[in-house]
Order: sequence, then C-alpha cells, then structure tokens
Amino acid sequence: MIAGLARFCNGDIGRAEELAQDALVSALETWPAEGVPRNPGAWLMTTAKNRQIDLARRSRIFHVKVEELGRELPVSAPEPDPEAIDDDLLSLVFTTCHPVLSQDAQVALTLRMVGGLKTEEIARAFLVSDKTIGQRISRAKRTLADAEVPFEVPPPDERPARIAAVLAVVYLIYNEGYAATAGEDWMRLDLCEDALRLGRMLQQLMPREAEVHGLAALMELQSSRLRARTAPDGSAILLLDQNRQRWDRLLIDRGLAAIERAKAIPGGTGPYTLQAEIAACHARARRSEETDWHRIAALYRDLSNRTGSPVVELNRAVAVGMASGPEAGLRVLDAIADDPALAEYHLLPSVRGDLLEKAGRGGEAAEEFDRAAAMTRNEREREVLSRRRDELRAGS
Repeated sequence: MIAGLARFCNGDIGRAEELAQDALVSALETWPAEGVPRNPGAWLMTTAKNRQIDLARRSRIFHVKVEELGRELPVSAPEPDPEAIDDDLLSLVFTTCHPVLSQDAQVALTLRMVGGLKTEEIARAFLVSDKTIGQRISRAKRTLADAEVPFEVPPPDERPARIAAVLAVVYLIYNEGYAATAGEDWMRLDLCEDALRLGRMLQQLMPREAEVHGLAALMELQSSRLRARTAPDGSAILLLDQNRQRWDRLLIDRGLAAIERAKAIPGGTGPYTLQAEIAACHARARRSEETDWHRIAALYRDLSNRTGSPVVELNRAVAVGMASGPEAGLRVLDAIADDPALAEYHLLPSVRGDLLEKAGRGGEAAEEFDRAAAMTRNEREREVLSRRRDELRAGS
C-alpha cells in the first residue's frame, strides 16, 4: 500500500505512510459493522486515495495537484522504456536508497518502509537504541521530502551509486523472512517472496552487475529448501534433517545458473556470490553425508577475509566442525567468543552447544542450549533449542 500510495503522492513517503495508516483505522471502524469487502486491498487503496484527495481539496497549495488527480489518463501510452521496470515496490527501494542519505539511513528506512520491520527489530540489527533508529528513520523521510527525490527507478547512469545499499536491503529482508527474528513462525514467507521477486527484477535491470546475480543466486538456492524447513505442525526442521526430495530442483537450477552468470562478469566473486557458492554445495549434495564441508569451510574463510564479519566466522566454525571435527570447530569459535557484536547473539551459544554435543560433552552442551533458548525471541527456534537441551539432560 505504501509503495502504491507513494507514487500517487508524487513520492512523498511520509504522507503515503500516514494515508495507509488512516485507511487501516477506517477499516477497523467500518468492517466489523459492514463486513469485510470482497476486495479488501482495493477498498483500502481507494479509501487512502480518497483521503488524499480530500486533504488536497482543502489546501490551496495542492489546488493544481487536485486538478491533475481528476484528469483521465492519456489515451496514447508513452513508448515503453526497455531499461525501466514499472514496479512500485522496486521504485520504493531505489527511492529510499538514495545517495542523499547515509547508507545506514538508507538501509534503516528501507527495512521499515519495504520490509515492514518494526523499529525495535531494526534497532537490534544496528545495535542501537529504539529512539536512535526512530530518529534516524524520521530524519531520512524528511531529507527525501526536502530534496524532492522522485519516486522512480533511477536512470541507468545513477543506479551504480545506489546498488550496494539496494542489495544490502534486499538481502536483509530475505534473511528476516528465512529466519524470523521473533514471533511464533520459523519463517516469514511473504518477505522471502518479496525479496526474491526484487532480486529477479534487479537481474533484468542491471544484468552487468555481478553481485546482483550473486544475491539472486543465493536467494534462489535458499528458497529451494523452504518447503522442507518446517513440519506440518509448523515446527522447525534443521538442514541436516530435511527431506531433500522436497527441495525445489527448478529453483536450484535457477540459482546455479545465476552463479555462472555472476562469475562470467569481471570481479564476479563478491560476498553474495561466495554465499551462493556455499548454498550450492548443499544443493548439489543429494544426501547430507555427501556435503563437501571442506569446500564450504574454505569458502567461509574467503568470505570472512572479505567481510571481517564475526557472524561469518561463526558459520565457519560450524563448517570446520563438520569437516575436521568438533574440537577444530570449537577452536574457531573460541577466537570470536568475546566479540562484543555477538554478546547478545543467540546463535553463538547454539553453535557452541552443537559442537560440544558432537564432542561428547553433553552437560556443557545442555547449558549452552539453555542459554541460547533464553536469548532467542523466535518461538519455533526456542522449541528446537529447548528440546535438544532436554534430550541431553535426560540422557545424562
């Protein structure tokens, strides 16, 4: 709704958000008495647009705009632009990732407007207070409005300046969908679908950008597992326990093809492509026992050298543990255990618990799983961690 209304409001994102909220309030007041309309989305959009028209009519400043809103569309359509993609959501991503904003502001605003993440969820991602991120988002909206940034996918010569932030946003939206930070669901499939669709459109829009194909490949390959990641009751199924017959081979083929497109472009082994290569190692293994963990560990080492991310090192510890034994994995983990960025990160004790269990140190592993369960805000993940803790304690 916000993306569609932003176009209707000539790119005023703040006004579009207010109109969407007003329409939802109107629905809460009207639908219980009159019933849910046949097309709720159309009802909400019409209500929001009518609200904007009413506001414009009462304002002399928008008098000319009101007349424009009342005109019919021209009979003859303009010539199509082969390099343009008429998609409101993608236009909103490019608008909020405008170079007039800092990259932190770009990502925070886009996660709020496009990803629909709550302010406190974004604050946790940036390791800052809710108030700080709220102020950052508000300032970003005002900056875009003051700069009169147009609501559109920018022309080809302006896209490279925005693509790094756009890819970061799409990546983070997909990650939140693939493994939800909080709530009762293991995944948020709507976010996965939105991010994957945006990734595919970016491939059309910027076919010469290697990392565009790398990110698309990563999302295709990760999406191939979605059906196998949950049981019928919604409980989580971990990677090594999944029924690989349920993996989507079409998406795997699309992902592998996108990796090849990325590698065919000079400099085509960036961080997203490396992550896609890791996902491809899993996709090529018909059984979990066939997984090439040595290659995965090497790819994580390359990725860590490029990014310096402690989260990447955490994943490398898992791969090293699978390739060379749990004690080797624990040594990698020990090197990052005191990193402040991981102090509240539940996957640190989760990974340690897994490696300790494989090393035959069940009592210590149970304690780590207990710590991780207390730290996570996702109910399904807490179920998995609590179950592993309880099984270890019952067997001791």
